[in-house]
Amino acid sequence: MYESFYGFQEAPFNLTPDPKFIFMTPDQREALAYLQYGIQQRKGLLVLSGEVGVGKTLIVRSLFEQLDETVETALVMNAKLTFKQLLHMALCDLGLQPGRDKVQMLLTLQQYLLQLHQTGRTALLAVDEAQNLSSATLEEFRLLSNLETRSQKLLQILLVGQPELKTLLNSHDLRQLRQRIPGMWELSPLAPQGVGDYIEHRLRVASGNGLAHIFDEEAVAEVARYSRGIPRSINVLCDRALIIGYVYDRKQIDGAIVREAIEELEKGFRPRRRKPFEASVGVEG
Repeated sequence: MYESFYGFQEAPFNLTPDPKFIFMTPDQREALAYLQYGIQQRKGLLVLSGEVGVGKTLIVRSLFEQLDETVETALVMNAKLTFKQLLHMALCDLGLQPGRDKVQMLLTLQQYLLQLHQTGRTALLAVDEAQNLSSATLEEFRLLSNLETRSQKLLQILLVGQPELKTLLNSHDLRQLRQRIPGMWELSPLAPQGVGDYIEHRLRVASGNGLAHIFDEEAVAEVARYSRGIPRSINVLCDRALIIGYVYDRKQIDGAIVREAIEELEKGFRPRRRKPFEASVGVEG
């Protein structure tokens, strides 16, 4: 809608977790390093947690892109399924023919993992929204992590979820599982001073030619205040502000436009169309 007006090759604030747009804060670099180390060292069980919209899925997709050919990956997005259903989806994602019987699925997985091990490879199973897993399902994953040789885990399991996941894993009933997790990494929201850098980064990637500085200092401050550093909230607000700027024929987004975007988001925004007479409407702070 507004891409050509601002000179973008694509929309800069889409909600799809595209690794191309990842903005690497020190916290995210350390999170990736934690995951890469755990996989390389065959730790077996890893945990990544964080608030809704903080960028967990994007980190996982970036991890998948950075892993070399020695690691086969599977990602299960719906953690409200039973363990049997999750296992079936994981096997399908690995390109296997799982069948319907749980025992047969486990045998299929074990044989596959042993074949990988013989060629120096391993497999990573990531489960997103893992805070929705039941205690019984998490216990099944603990048993699944028992697939190992004398010296190495055959399967690496990454549980990804909201902060409630850490609370769940620290419960008394799951103490055996918790003892097998070498550490749990929690992603933090962006610091206020990092919000502007995040916005500029996405604008540069979307433009393909270094274009940035569309949001002025006041606009960035309003975005930081409203979003509390949550990347998904930043994306939603900035996208709305760009739409309003496009309607008003404004290539510079100021604080007044961001405040109008906030008001629309909180009240439920209406569809907007660019009309000639709107170029001079509502542009005063």
